[in-house]
Amino acid sequence: MPELSYREAVRDALSHAMREDDDVFIMGEDIAEMGGSMGVTAGMLDEFGPDRVRNTPISEMAIVGAGIGAAIQGMRPVVEVMYEDFTTLAMEQIVNQAAKHRSMSGGQLKVPLTIRTQGGAGWSPGAQHAQQLEGWFVHVPGLKVVFASTPTDVRGLLWSAIYDDNPVMFFEHRTLYGIKEEVPDDLEPIPIGKARVHREGEDVTVVATGRLVHEALAAAQEAEGEGVSVEVFDPRTLQPLDEDGLVASVKKTNRCVVAHEAVTRMGFGAEIAAVVQEKAFDWLDAPIERVGAKFAPLPFAPVMEDYVVPDAADVLEAIRRTVGR
Repeated sequence: MPELSYREAVRDALSHAMREDDDVFIMGEDIAEMGGSMGVTAGMLDEFGPDRVRNTPISEMAIVGAGIGAAIQGMRPVVEVMYEDFTTLAMEQIVNQAAKHRSMSGGQLKVPLTIRTQGGAGWSPGAQHAQQLEGWFVHVPGLKVVFASTPTDVRGLLWSAIYDDNPVMFFEHRTLYGIKEEVPDDLEPIPIGKARVHREGEDVTVVATGRLVHEALAAAQEAEGEGVSVEVFDPRTLQPLDEDGLVASVKKTNRCVVAHEAVTRMGFGAEIAAVVQEKAFDWLDAPIERVGAKFAPLPFAPVMEDYVVPDAADVLEAIRRTVGR
């Protein structure tokens, strides 16, 4: 099994799809010669040429709008929004157009559009280049939302996103691009809507997304030394959500901690907590704990960034609270 970084796994999925299907193409700001701001598409221009690896003007509304048009006409475009903060500039196209066409046409139109974007703290980017806004898009009917945390998952889920006939918001985290793991030789699609249990446990379920999956695994290792068995549950796809898998995990452990990098207020964790309360309340032995960023714009100074953004220590404290330690 080859070892791929998260960055290479994204590139591998894109390249596989483009080699096998002429309807797949990519476009975004500086993705061609420069290879994108994070180097994800480096080298793809040489293989596929400028017709299929397209630089665009600095206009997120135009990028997404062109993608919607191409998707409706039968292509399978993958558009890159350089930072997820900049999806704010394309909200009309994403929310009022991409998400609505299939339903409003009675299924006559398909919108097989994948919108890749990245964000996240951990490298002092400041308040306008690191927000975690995935919860916004889970709230919009008609969109699917993916947030993969490992190279294997990002490769398999991106393939599935490209071949979904609905628009997919595909979130990546800046600090995960360098992590590596062995992945299968053959690209294996991963169903959208199926969660992954990274670690089995008996005492508490930690539901984590993105970078916080790795922080949760570190916290689980620490908790094991204190005699607490932690299950780490990664939804992977936020919409549709694997509710059956989530509820089964909580019914097994009887406790739940939700952890994400986005601010806690109105974050995706609130929806997780609601689902658990509605479907597994009688199995809970303690209140649900939530871990997220403090309600503040992300500071630029590293020490302040660390103060605002949650880490493994915050997850561990929530685990201790829910088990009464």
